[in-house]
Amino acid sequence: MAGIRFGRRPDTMLLMKTAHEQFISERIEPCAGSFAASRMATGEPGLPSVLSWRGDQYEISRVVRQWKESSPCRHGSTERYLRKHWYVVETTDGMMMKIYFERQARSKSQTRLRWWLYTVSS
Repeated sequence: MAGIRFGRRPDTMLLMKTAHEQFISERIEPCAGSFAASRMATGEPGLPSVLSWRGDQYEISRVVRQWKESSPCRHGSTERYLRKHWYVVETTDGMMMKIYFERQARSKSQTRLRWWLYTVSS
């Protein structure tokens, strides 16, 4: 994905532990044309390189951390299902955002509401 670096940097990890995280839990909108198609080809969501939140656009400079969340089947089977893809990202203006993608929409009326901003810190 052009423009986004994946990996860890020790000074950023220290910042994440000492910076005050503010709980947000609001929908974010990926900007058109900013998806990583190569990641989508592997079954992962296309992490946007630019996203919109509260009317402002934020460009992701790098992914600091990523993980997946799974849970048991909701219908009694012993299978486990992948529910969310989580990312801690740094924006070009230095903001740290914890965002996630829901694999399944919360309801039929919210099928396009899949990306959420969980916390921010600066």
